[in-house]
Amino acid sequence: MTVSPLPVRLEAVIFDWAGTLVDFGSFAPTKVFVDAFSQFGMDVSLEQARGPMGMGKWDHIRTLCNEPAIASQYQERFGRLPTDDDVTAIYERFLPMQLEKVAQYSAAIPGAAELLRALRQRGLKIGSCSGYPDSVMRRVVERAAAEGLEPDCIVASDDVPRARPAPAMALKNVVELGLSDVAACIKVDDTAPGIEEGRRAGMWTVGLLLSGNAAGLTLEQHLSLDEAGRQQVRARASAELSPAAPHYLIDTVADLPGVIADIESRLSAGKRP
Repeated sequence: MTVSPLPVRLEAVIFDWAGTLVDFGSFAPTKVFVDAFSQFGMDVSLEQARGPMGMGKWDHIRTLCNEPAIASQYQERFGRLPTDDDVTAIYERFLPMQLEKVAQYSAAIPGAAELLRALRQRGLKIGSCSGYPDSVMRRVVERAAAEGLEPDCIVASDDVPRARPAPAMALKNVVELGLSDVAACIKVDDTAPGIEEGRRAGMWTVGLLLSGNAAGLTLEQHLSLDEAGRQQVRARASAELSPAAPHYLIDTVADLPGVIADIESRLSAGKRP
């Protein structure tokens, strides 16, 4: 039996969307979760809404409804704990609100368009996946294209049987892009479920400390921080992302080129994720 050689160079980078390529601070989904639950008489904080970020949105709502503080509110109002049908009702209220608001929040993250151009110049393919369903992703992609963000592959959470933290979305990128080895791929994400997705898919993983859900800052808040403030936010975000065991932690996608160089050095030395 002949063993195929290990990959010696990268083939692709697979990006998350909100908090990674667009929507600094990942506010589009979180604010709408808060609003959707409020329509059912429940008080969900922005911090609570951020907790399961990275999952598909139905699963995100199911996870929130499982939290005792939220489940008890539902039981007090409706006389029962939230069932899957109740979760679906909240999701069906959430989805049109998300469709209405998502483009408004989905400005490109500084440096993202320039990074994608640089990756293409290196001969790398660009994949992407999201916790958003396809109907929402179409709105995000339309705005993103106008800002120079046009990945070669886009996978939504409802394009696969099981979304994050399962590996299906990342692996669908591998299939669609015609890649030869998962070890030649990097998965970049701002959430623990998204990093775990990449780990389960056998890829190199990069977590983002300052642009996404773990930091939860607007771009303006981020820019106003001094170095001591940034260090505090990095520490908080690192504590949230580190349990998912990312191979690298960086501030934003603008810092990815240094990681790429290091991974290519490791691949050429025969190392795998």
